[in-house]
Amino acid sequence: MFHKEGFKIIAITFVTCISLFLLADNYISIDWMKWIAFAVIGFFLFIILQFFRNPNRATVINDNTIVSPVDGKVVVIEEVYEPEFFKDKRLQVSVFMSPINVHVTRYPIGGKVTYSKYHPGKYLVAWHPKASTENERTTVVVENSTVGPVLYRQIAGALAKRIVNYAKVEDNAIQGSDSGFIKFGSRVDLYLPIGTNISVALNQKVKGGECIIAKA
Repeated sequence: MFHKEGFKIIAITFVTCISLFLLADNYISIDWMKWIAFAVIGFFLFIILQFFRNPNRATVINDNTIVSPVDGKVVVIEEVYEPEFFKDKRLQVSVFMSPINVHVTRYPIGGKVTYSKYHPGKYLVAWHPKASTENERTTVVVENSTVGPVLYRQIAGALAKRIVNYAKVEDNAIQGSDSGFIKFGSRVDLYLPIGTNISVALNQKVKGGECIIAKA
């Protein structure tokens, strides 16, 4: 299954790859060079298909747990000051996505969307300390009756040139459901209430919609 954000790019890639395949077949006369060209074209198509895949995830809906919004690796767990919405200290958990990870963003918890804002910005590498405040990003807050407000932030990286955010204020967020997409590598930050019990460790690989990041 592929994400709808990739349909156009996948179609263009298919046409391009078929054209390149035919050109290589017709104009490269040396067999080993021809097969290398076929392999490169096939690898390019494979990467594009991998990037836009949208696997089903078996989210166990629970108001006492916060699930990972994306696939990737946990790169930050620390207490920080969140200046945009809360304007106080929160627990930040950041998940970095490589280009081969699934890039669907999912709601980490169910509730009411109370804040959703897009910020234009730079394209620093996603692990840069200032990426959270200076890169292109979107900030979404979901108010949950058990945990309280949970903020997640989609952050563009050096390769990510488009962030897609479906969350709108007053939407009913369903935990684990599709809330957006980041094209070509980046990270997502979660900001949780102080005292939330973190269930992951640094450098741990997580799956969006399934892996429990924290418990109330």
